[in-house]
Amino acid sequence: MLFTSRVICLLTAVLLTWSISLSASADSPRGVQSETSPVKPTTDSAHAESVILFVLEGIGQDSPKAGPMPVLNRLVKGGAATWSAQTVAPPLRLPAMASLLTGLPVDKHGITWDAFEFSRGYPRPPTLFDYLDLSGGRDSAIFFMDESLYQLAKPEPYTDYQLCGALRPECSPERLVSYIRQYLRKASSGHGYGHAILALPHLLVVHLPDARRAGAAHGWASKEYREALQSVDHAMGAVLDLFKEHGLLARTTVFVTALSGTGAAIPVAVNGQPTTGSSLVPWIASGAGIKAGHIIRQPVSILDTGATVMRTLGLETHTEWDSRVVEEVFRNTGTVAAVSAKGR
Repeated sequence: MLFTSRVICLLTAVLLTWSISLSASADSPRGVQSETSPVKPTTDSAHAESVILFVLEGIGQDSPKAGPMPVLNRLVKGGAATWSAQTVAPPLRLPAMASLLTGLPVDKHGITWDAFEFSRGYPRPPTLFDYLDLSGGRDSAIFFMDESLYQLAKPEPYTDYQLCGALRPECSPERLVSYIRQYLRKASSGHGYGHAILALPHLLVVHLPDARRAGAAHGWASKEYREALQSVDHAMGAVLDLFKEHGLLARTTVFVTALSGTGAAIPVAVNGQPTTGSSLVPWIASGAGIKAGHIIRQPVSILDTGATVMRTLGLETHTEWDSRVVEEVFRNTGTVAAVSAKGR
């Protein structure tokens, strides 16, 4: 009888423990996470707190010599770089930017045109901005310099887009920097900026296409191209100075890449329109957590930018994109743990 009683008590305790465990799992956010997007707490404090991504156009290995481009040269010397990263082919602005942001080749994201078409809507695949929010509640601010990129400016509560395109004569790299300066001032005021981001963004994307425009219009050896390179380089330096003023630069990783190289390649006809540009572009990482003076040996594509930005911020995501981390650029090449979701 005593034995039977003990057995009943033991079974009751086991069932009660099992019931409590199930209840806790159901109430926990981890209980509803997808198996394809695991989120784990990070134990590594070496990750950057913010990222600047400069997206240039019409830049090749010889461009810093033509400019000159002292800011870009400093980022190369102080970081990890390759001048033979691959962009998409042909290197058109809108498809290339779509590939960079979705981590997918053109045949997967489906954007083959190079002008904003309202009827086509926004791209269906998720972008880097979506993954940053999903995996860690990270916000993004995006500054574009061409109207075609309206196609990618899908409004979300975790993104702020500003566009200053070629249709506005006053639009220049200097004007774009002034917008960023105003944005950072308001975002750090404690009152937020507009309706979306209430603090400084974790990712700042800065699009600077002037070098390609000048090279295509005036020639790749022209004075106008050299002046455009200097203007782009100065704008990059000004953005870095803004981050320094806000006390962010020491904890920021900077990426520089390009949608297109210089126009040395044979022209290609796309939709009846000739386009030029090499498929070889720079891909540079510098700043917090990045090796200094490192030459990247592994093959790199602009598609790899998204996954590497995620890694930089201490996040990981298992997605269907083709983006792969350029692991060799990091000082700490250990296993990356993801931060817990949405600590907003």
